[in-house]
Amino acid sequence: MNTQDALELAARDDHFRELQKKHQEHEREIASLAAKGRLTEEEDFEEKRLKKEKLAIKDQMEELLRRYRESATV
Repeated sequence: MNTQDALELAARDDHFRELQKKHQEHEREIASLAAKGRLTEEEDFEEKRLKKEKLAIKDQMEELLRRYRESATV
């Protein structure tokens, strides 16, 4: 992800900023679970769910960035 493009888009787009915020929250929660070492079955399930959601959020952010770049070059 191009940092400059992401910064520009975040300055203009509320939805993109919200996705960034959710992505960072998921990152923190995953790191917190990883720090525990051994996870319960529920924690393991939650970690997997968070990772899937984080990836889906990143995909959405990449799509918004792609659209932003296309509109900037037209």
